[in-house]
Amino acid sequence: MTESGQDKNSDVILSQDTSVDPIISSEELSLLRKTNIALESRNYELRENLRQLRLQYQASESEREQYKREIRKVKSELEQYKTPPLVIGTIESIYSSGKVVVRSTTGPQFLSKVSEHINFDEIEVGNLCALHPQSFVVVEILPDKHDAAVTAMEVEEAPQINYADIGGLDHQIKLLRESVELPLKKPELFEKVGIEPPKGVLLFGPPGTGKTLLAKAVAHETNARFIRVVGSELVQKYIGEGARLVRELFAMAREKAPSIIFIDEIDAVGSMRSAEAYSAGDHEVNRTLMQLLSELDGFNTRGNVKIIAATNRMDILDKALLRPGRFDRIVEFPLPGENERLTILKIHTKKMHLYKSVSLETVAHETDGMNGSELMAISVEAGMNAIRHNRSKVSSEDFKEAVASVKNGRGAAAAEIKDDNMFV
Repeated sequence: MTESGQDKNSDVILSQDTSVDPIISSEELSLLRKTNIALESRNYELRENLRQLRLQYQASESEREQYKREIRKVKSELEQYKTPPLVIGTIESIYSSGKVVVRSTTGPQFLSKVSEHINFDEIEVGNLCALHPQSFVVVEILPDKHDAAVTAMEVEEAPQINYADIGGLDHQIKLLRESVELPLKKPELFEKVGIEPPKGVLLFGPPGTGKTLLAKAVAHETNARFIRVVGSELVQKYIGEGARLVRELFAMAREKAPSIIFIDEIDAVGSMRSAEAYSAGDHEVNRTLMQLLSELDGFNTRGNVKIIAATNRMDILDKALLRPGRFDRIVEFPLPGENERLTILKIHTKKMHLYKSVSLETVAHETDGMNGSELMAISVEAGMNAIRHNRSKVSSEDFKEAVASVKNGRGAAAAEIKDDNMFV
């Protein structure tokens, strides 16, 4: 068969195929398109589900790792809870063989090895250290730290009181400035003369005569650290605690030199020792006093550390406290005379509004035997009398009533008030 004949046969076959059912072909094509769209949508949906599952898997893995870290942390804490506490001790001597003598807080001494993690050359006598409770090997060198009670004694902000606010104590101010302020500000003067400045100053006198007030003025006028402690704070319950507080008090003062230690009411710890004192409390007070005497003697170099003490009971102080070399200056604060009382009244009334008829000289004359605190109370009470009568100025009658009130007791005037005009 020729090629032309074959072409004719093929055309006949195609014409027969196309003429079989041309409508089914278009339906199938439409169905295929719909199926294709559905499959693509399903494919996109499956891919989105796969992406969400992968994100959930990653989140689960991250959460799983977090739980693992928490488990390790809890296990570490459990191990720490199971580990026995370390023993605190103080290094007393060091040997070249790599061993040290340590006194533990429980009392006994140990010849201990030093852990390999500690630089042996940095160890010094007196360092606090931590010991293993079983082998007593030094596993850590602790930083030196003062007792919280001692640290709280330091006055951060100096009181806003200067010498001009203190009246009638010119001689006492001069002595205190020579003994405390001058050695701290101009130590070269004592070096030129070739003498040692006074170590300590003891202030004594009746209550309310300005002892603590003058100590506050010294803290304000000098740039030294001011450490204030009441004598009763040094008396502790347990054996050796009071002596330890005294040691740490002077150690902190040396570290922060120049500094001033002010011990108020020193008779609480420095009272006269007696052979009849048999109680445990008396013995502990005596131990604290002996430690204080040791520090005052200067067995440890104090540097620019000055001590001021105050008491109302000079008669009961132990004689060991009063000898030169401990308190080199003993300054008396007597009751103020008439001129001194006038000066104190002028200081307390300088901000008050007074009538011209008010004579402070008369008030000073009528207040014989009163101290500075009572004179301040008179000024305050006179101002209160003016307020009760709705006045802004204070009269002589107000001062007269105030003097009588303070003499009879400051509570008597309040009991006699019959009207409440000041609250209207």
